[in-house]
Amino acid sequence: MSYVHHVEHFHGLPAYTFPQYADPAALPPADAVAWRLHRDPYDTEEDADVCWKRFTESVELSKVRAIIFGQPWYDGDGGLSDDDLIGLAPRLTGLEALFLGDLEDEQAMISTISHGDLAPLLAAFPGLRELAVRGGEGLDFPVSGHQNLRVLRVESGGLPPSAAEHIAAAQLPSLEHLELWLGDENYGGGVTVEHLAPLLAGEGKPALRHLGLQNSFIQDELAAALAAAPVVPRLTSLSLAMGTLSDEGVEALLQGQPLTHLRELDLSFHFISDEMMLRIWTALEPAGVRVDMTAKHQRQADEWDEDGRYIAASE
Repeated sequence: MSYVHHVEHFHGLPAYTFPQYADPAALPPADAVAWRLHRDPYDTEEDADVCWKRFTESVELSKVRAIIFGQPWYDGDGGLSDDDLIGLAPRLTGLEALFLGDLEDEQAMISTISHGDLAPLLAAFPGLRELAVRGGEGLDFPVSGHQNLRVLRVESGGLPPSAAEHIAAAQLPSLEHLELWLGDENYGGGVTVEHLAPLLAGEGKPALRHLGLQNSFIQDELAAALAAAPVVPRLTSLSLAMGTLSDEGVEALLQGQPLTHLRELDLSFHFISDEMMLRIWTALEPAGVRVDMTAKHQRQADEWDEDGRYIAASE
């Protein structure tokens, strides 16, 4: 099962792929959809820059609320650079949401979707409310702050530690939803609990209500840190999904600070025993917490990997 799919809705809007042959009069209103820029090389010979030029000439840019960039943008084969998008900032005055790298596995493995320094992009769009990034190669986030960003999601097979550290330290006073796929150190990851210290301490993100620290080999360590982390009491939902969470991590959660204030605890894709699943369910479900423990996995130890646990998305 792949966890990497094209988005069908983004920023509360249906995704609409800008067509190759577009009659401007037949297009939906600019503010009614999330515009997906995507060109399958097997279905069209139109270059990315031509597609982008047609889009900027056919759509009322001042009313565009959300843009999704797919193939060939960010797949390593070319497309517009962030500079091209930044150059249109004076016309994209209503832009609220960006999805960078909406590619599926058959188009590009998540570990090969490349980005760069996102600071200039965020500076160019101070009104941005939602940013989703798929891929972690080359990603950096040296952003001291952003006043309006409410949702930040980074889907990665290996999130560079420097990027995680910068996100954790950033002053994001409006941020309500943060989801980080930490990934595998063999694919550029290597994030530790220490890299996330300001985030776990509750610093710089007073509005945060959902925290997802997902898709990593350190899920048990993260659970132990969250068991006493100051950020947890303000949350309404918490996710430790998609990684190697085991009985050790769940025991830490049970022995730590109360979690009964949460609406949802997502532990799906895990390595938890039936006995421990029952324990945490019994502790939280009667208090009204929805505990998701679907997608239980078994260890697959061998001579090269004695532990036998794995994560949902890496390569």
